[in-house]
Amino acid sequence: MKKTFKLEGLDCANCAAKMEKAINNLDGVSNATVNFMTTKLVIEADDDKMAEIIEAAKAIVKKTEPDVVMKKA
Repeated sequence: MKKTFKLEGLDCANCAAKMEKAINNLDGVSNATVNFMTTKLVIEADDDKMAEIIEAAKAIVKKTEPDVVMKKA
């Protein structure tokens, strides 16, 4: 399953790279990419774990960059 999100307020390329690395390390994630230029996050992961992966990804985004809001694209 593939889900795309908009990262509103993302203005740090280094933070985007940190988010991408952390989300890729989550259990069940096959691939996650953060495009700094388009401020889009794409997560490819197991269908049955997607809900918990999204919650974990939101926590990672908040921890890395507290002002960024993760919304469905």
